[in-house]
Amino acid sequence: ASSAQVAQMAKADLIVANGLGLEEGMMDALENIEADGGPLMEIASLLDPLPLGNLDGHVEDDHDDHAEDDHELEDPAAEEEAHDHGDFDPHFWFDMERMAQAAELIGAELALTGGEAYETCGASVAADIRATELDVITTLEEIHERDRILVTDHDALGYFADRYDFRIVGVVIPGGSTLGETNSQELAALVATMTTENVAAIFGDTATNSELLDVLASELDSDVSVIQLYVGSLGGPDSGAETYQEMMLINAALIVRGLS
Repeated sequence: ASSAQVAQMAKADLIVANGLGLEEGMMDALENIEADGGPLMEIASLLDPLPLGNLDGHVEDDHDDHAEDDHELEDPAAEEEAHDHGDFDPHFWFDMERMAQAAELIGAELALTGGEAYETCGASVAADIRATELDVITTLEEIHERDRILVTDHDALGYFADRYDFRIVGVVIPGGSTLGETNSQELAALVATMTTENVAAIFGDTATNSELLDVLASELDSDVSVIQLYVGSLGGPDSGAETYQEMMLINAALIVRGLS
């Protein structure tokens, strides 16, 4: 954020941030504003966040007991990457119920200074998200339980796996950021895991280059698809993913295409 933007935020009645380290380039500014008594609402921390790292199964319910264990990383760079994102996963929007709750919480907070219309709007958005989630669940039902296996480019689908009954068996880039790095030893281990699990697809992010995923897929004897999901942003015009609800619907359809 520029100095002018920081000054503008400092004068705001309310700042809404995702939190849990997602806004890496703005963390210092947000922390300084909050230290000065600024009205900062970090929404992810209010939604029972999951630990970062959800390989091969669901995240345990006792988050505090397991968060530290999930981050015993041997590689210092990976350790620093995990630290950048904190102990908890910031990608809560892949759980549509949490996203509905976020709309309600933000609407209620805005209503304190802006009037009841904000709370009504938050409730309306939440209802629409919950209705769309029923369509997402129906779409995902096409995937047999044994095929609900995910390999992703970075650790972003933990909430999705936990909410919709999938297993994450591998991550190409350790940690919750696409800015991390991997090495040949980790990739070889991932190829072995994918072969054992009979993985059908690798899921990337439309915002990042798929070259590394294509190389990984070529290392496998069987045909493995590389499918780009809308992970960190909505799609552009005519993408079919121009709203949050559309994004989740098209992601569900893409996952079905990759795993069915």
